[in-house]
Amino acid sequence: MPPFLSIIVRLVLVVVGVLPAVLQAQPSTPNPLETLLTANAERLGPVLADPLTHRVQILYTQIDRDAEGRPHFRSFRHGVAPETYFYPASTVKLPVALLALEALHRQGIPGLDRDTVMLTGAAHPSQTAVAADPTAPGGLPSVGHYVRKILLVSDNDAYNRLYEFLGQDAINAALRDRGYAGARIVHRLSSPVSTADNRRVNPVRFIGAHRTLLALGERVAEGAWLGETPIPLGVAEIVSGRRIEGPKDFSEKNALPLQALHDLVKAVIFPGAVPSAMRFDLSDEDLAFVRRAMATTPPESGIAAYADAEVFPPGYVKFLLFGGDATSIPPSIRIFNKVGDAYGFLTDAAYVVDVEAGIEYLLAATVYTNANGTFNDDRYEYAELGFPFLRELGQLIHAHELARPRAHRPDLSSLAQLFDAG
Repeated sequence: MPPFLSIIVRLVLVVVGVLPAVLQAQPSTPNPLETLLTANAERLGPVLADPLTHRVQILYTQIDRDAEGRPHFRSFRHGVAPETYFYPASTVKLPVALLALEALHRQGIPGLDRDTVMLTGAAHPSQTAVAADPTAPGGLPSVGHYVRKILLVSDNDAYNRLYEFLGQDAINAALRDRGYAGARIVHRLSSPVSTADNRRVNPVRFIGAHRTLLALGERVAEGAWLGETPIPLGVAEIVSGRRIEGPKDFSEKNALPLQALHDLVKAVIFPGAVPSAMRFDLSDEDLAFVRRAMATTPPESGIAAYADAEVFPPGYVKFLLFGGDATSIPPSIRIFNKVGDAYGFLTDAAYVVDVEAGIEYLLAATVYTNANGTFNDDRYEYAELGFPFLRELGQLIHAHELARPRAHRPDLSSLAQLFDAG
């Protein structure tokens, strides 16, 4: 009997009560991520052995091309839940970088672009001014150079300056309206600024051809962007050298759920594959610029401050596959990603390609390593648990992708051209 007739007969028999209803259920699509995790539990170590304590979340997306080269996506999850909070740390820099480039693009002012000099002022005691950047061409700051610093080495000050350029209202309204559910960006990083003062952002001027092209005064956020429900984590926190007992409330901290972070990376690499509302209004040149910066390693950036491979090894901001410290990365592999690490949380969201092997995939993961539950004591098990887990997870998925059959080999030449073009 043909398979489709067999299914029809079984359904009829269920309806008339001849077969028990349980037999009507067909096998669900296997989850290769769960299969891989189960089969490699020992290799993935104590983090996977206790996923609740380590708040493990993984999102893996396979990409298959059709005969016309169009990508098709299948996503698989482990532990991903919007109610399971993780501190996003530096991953929030990616949406802020994209929104800053978009804000300039939308001004439509002749001469105003990512390379225009950006001078940050100070209009409040909590604010600091910036009129120079020794790492930048010509020693002057710009949105473009801040974006490069964010994506190359995850520079905190660069993020803070773009946060100040945009302000809380513009950042959070844009993320909310575009459907990046659960995203909340409400503070600078590594800055002792109060919650109230994080609502205030500095005056900013863009200077070109010896004149001001755009000037923004100090702005104060009007929206209510903090979390409404307490998020207590841990048992204590070190504040100004003193131990404060009790859980730390993260409802006033940034948030960027793993699905939103994964979708941000997807929007950069595959803008046509996300809803139009989730895309960023960037020129083709700016989009290529972002992609190139995401995948460039610090030593190959051409920035003298990042040339020392002992300080900034090629794997410096590549947690998946390379553990954040790899001294070399195969030239055929490019990782377009954004990482974050703070308070014991390690996170990486990436689009990975191996040009020689002809594979591509999206992978995002976060893990928590803070055994004593104390924040700001600098006693996090990053080296012992976090980085090894992300490295092994990435290598496991990469090996699976190398072995996974594809009907059509992807044409990745356009990505290689990003680097040929410099």
